[in-house]
Amino acid sequence: MLEKSERPWGRYEVLQESETHKVKCIWVNPGKRLSYQRHKFRAEHWFIVAGRAQVTIDGSVRKIGPGESVQFGIGVLHRIENIGTDEVIFVEVQTGTYFGEDDIERVEDDFGR
Repeated sequence: MLEKSERPWGRYEVLQESETHKVKCIWVNPGKRLSYQRHKFRAEHWFIVAGRAQVTIDGSVRKIGPGESVQFGIGVLHRIENIGTDEVIFVEVQTGTYFGEDDIERVEDDFGR
């Protein structure tokens, strides 16, 4: 069975996992945001399915919505924030050599993690 997890900002479900990639569907609640973070072993590509989001990538901030995507490499700081009144839903494709949740270096976090 693939992983599902509730988080203080929303939830995620793993859709597919292999040695070369991991695919998640992520739901971010209105007014919430993920930690400002980076990874040592993976790059990510986010495709927005629903909602309005603000993304920060290495200090550069932009707003994105359904049908838009962003990507960033290994070691790049990133964050997504729900700036709307509905859930933000996006698909995250991770590529690299390791996909564990312990490959998260949080620089800033609203939830004290």
